[in-house]
Amino acid sequence: MEVKLLATQGPGTAGEQACREIDAGCDLIVVAGGDGTINEVANGLAHTPVPLAILPGGTANVLARELRLPLHLVRAAASISQLQPVRLAAGGLRLGDSERRCFLCMAGAGLDAEIIAGLNYRLKAATGKFAYYVAGFSHVFRPLDEFEVLVDGKAFEASFALISRVRNYGGDLEIARGASLLRDDFEVVLFRGTISARYLRYLLGVALRRVERVNGCTVLHGRTVICKPKFGRKYVQVDGELAGLLPMTAEIVPNAVTLLAPAEYLAREQSYLEVAACA
Repeated sequence: MEVKLLATQGPGTAGEQACREIDAGCDLIVVAGGDGTINEVANGLAHTPVPLAILPGGTANVLARELRLPLHLVRAAASISQLQPVRLAAGGLRLGDSERRCFLCMAGAGLDAEIIAGLNYRLKAATGKFAYYVAGFSHVFRPLDEFEVLVDGKAFEASFALISRVRNYGGDLEIARGASLLRDDFEVVLFRGTISARYLRYLLGVALRRVERVNGCTVLHGRTVICKPKFGRKYVQVDGELAGLLPMTAEIVPNAVTLLAPAEYLAREQSYLEVAACA
């Protein structure tokens, strides 16, 4: 094998680097980094046959945890030769009239993006996920604004909309428990409420894996999700990174990316899908 080691050159550069290497004949890209770096590289190799492998090195490592990859870099590297390629759909995101960008894990509008917008990045560098908890609890007594959400044309309102391809959220929780990378749709979880303290009840529902039964929460599947602000500025996050402001359109992009995944993960997800189809 001929291996080339490249450092990213700053935010937003990894996708361009991936494109250049693919044009030069690269036939595998291994990303050492977190979900934000993986997102950038996935955009660079989307709609090409080049597969993507992951060496988790970020804060939450949502995708690595979803796949149940080893979180230790050396063990993760040692496992690459046993992984299997799988062609997956991805999410496609547009903010206003912007060009579409892909995401592998999730997009969020409202509260969670507000938390990311207020994140102390020095604290994050020093303490990791603890910085997210600090930013989150700073919103407990703040008022929230609801916005409009259309899921495959059906109208809702929410102060937090999670549009997910994965079950894992933030590395510690499962919110979209019916989501799967092998599906060709999103699981959309909508939370209503203008009083942020209400989210403590939602958090308890998530912890008990019964969030869909909590009053004010709606869980559904869809292929196109549109979020529009009623008033004010509403932030959007993609794969854990701040992306911009509403309005937002998220849609399924079929056959977008080849990912290297453990055989055990693929078998488990396929069995879940078969059970769901029978039900």
